[in-house]
Amino acid sequence: MVSTTFLKLVSPCWKPSFEGENSNRGDVSGRIDGLLWYKDSGHHVNGDFSMAVIQANNLLEDHSQLESGPLSSLESGPHGTFVGIYDGHGGPETARFLNENLFNNIKTFRGAEFTSENQGMSADVITKAFLATEEEFLSLVKKQWAIKPLLASVGACCLVGIVCSGLLYIANAGDSRVVLGRLEKTIKQVKAVQLSIEHNASHESVREELHSLHPDDPQIVMLKHKVWRVKGLIQVSRSIGDAYLKRQEFNKEPLLAKFRLSQPFNKPILKAEPTILVQKLYPEDQFLIFASDGLWEQLSNQDAVDIVQSYPRNGIARKLVKAALHEAAKKREMRYSDLKKIDRGVRRHFHDDITVVVLFLDSHLVSHSYGHGPLLSVKAGGGVPATST
Repeated sequence: MVSTTFLKLVSPCWKPSFEGENSNRGDVSGRIDGLLWYKDSGHHVNGDFSMAVIQANNLLEDHSQLESGPLSSLESGPHGTFVGIYDGHGGPETARFLNENLFNNIKTFRGAEFTSENQGMSADVITKAFLATEEEFLSLVKKQWAIKPLLASVGACCLVGIVCSGLLYIANAGDSRVVLGRLEKTIKQVKAVQLSIEHNASHESVREELHSLHPDDPQIVMLKHKVWRVKGLIQVSRSIGDAYLKRQEFNKEPLLAKFRLSQPFNKPILKAEPTILVQKLYPEDQFLIFASDGLWEQLSNQDAVDIVQSYPRNGIARKLVKAALHEAAKKREMRYSDLKKIDRGVRRHFHDDITVVVLFLDSHLVSHSYGHGPLLSVKAGGGVPATST
């Protein structure tokens, strides 16, 4: 029997915040349907959006946010849209930390460096914010080392998208992905364009990068159970957190033996610095699909774009999640209706946590970086509250 007090404590963890004077208040904090949270529609500075999250793990390790409005701590700064997808591993703590701190760090750096000559965002600001958030989390690991050493083994992939002054900034550390739907006028079709570079040891280019960064370590990547892993432990080569693979001081007792390396290291094995893409947005650029790798394990880039293009905007993120679950069920030769009955924890054997944000780009709004567009903050993640029967 779960106490009422406990339910009061955990319930707000799942429900996203939704703030702002000009917000569309029709569906203030999204809705919950079993292990699914969704916000079918909303408005941001540059158009409409749709969000959905499905839980598979015992504790939801995905966190995400959408921020629309000021991108600087200065009132005179530019406005735009920020999307963050934080796919945790080893636990939800790093992803939650990113949800609470990364955007604020970007706003702070943006405010400090804002000038009339440089009114937009910059790749340098984004990188600094990633690294500052990383340092803050590692400081937290150090403070709690004696009482919670397992925090050193928790990390998160971090994917960020910013639309500002007609430009799109994509920053990625890990293996979440953003795909652009672009209208090819000559053939009158919307084509998928992958914009993010993934840092997963399954890619030969990532293994080559790791070997070049660690030439004296022949075991920097190892094939374990038919899966390439960094040091035989983790698939991603870049992340926030994972302190045990960043600093030698955390790769020792009292950390569990399974995380401890036999040989000491004198430089970080994983990187926190993101790969960044900056490009101009054009009227042909219709929408962006941001998602944790749980979606892309089930759907190809073009499949996802075709779904978004073929259905109404309202509820499209939920439609993508449902399509992924249908694929997951098909792979196991089971019915979708039966998959839905499987509880969290056990559900992880069938699919991962999945977070999807679809950002529609209305070209007449994208080019403006100032004005009175909708100001809002939507955050999702934390876990469905336990219920008693």
